[in-house]
Amino acid sequence: MNIDFPYRIDERGRTAGTDHASHVRNMVEQVLFTAPGERVNRPDFGCGLLDLVFDPNGPELTATVEMTAQAALQRWLGDLLTVESLTVTAEEATLRVSLSYRLTATGELRTVRVDGGTAA
Repeated sequence: MNIDFPYRIDERGRTAGTDHASHVRNMVEQVLFTAPGERVNRPDFGCGLLDLVFDPNGPELTATVEMTAQAALQRWLGDLLTVESLTVTAEEATLRVSLSYRLTATGELRTVRVDGGTAA
């Protein structure tokens, strides 16, 4: 069973589930938005994207985000997906992360775009 994130109770009064593609997307968001040290039993989980939001915007920040996000996705979700492309752009005060990945189980290509702290 793939548990939906954030955790909720469905209309039947049970733990809400989701399909495989949505479950993987939820896990991608968790990896991107979780700061290392935030999880007690997995202190090295995550890439800390939100910690980098207040750093000076520029090429150094984009390179750091690309490297940490790519490494975290490969480490924690490498068995579920293959990263096709990961692009980070810094425009004025906005940091954008665009991720394209292929699901290992189905071969389906999916995308996630993080724009200003929200995933679209």
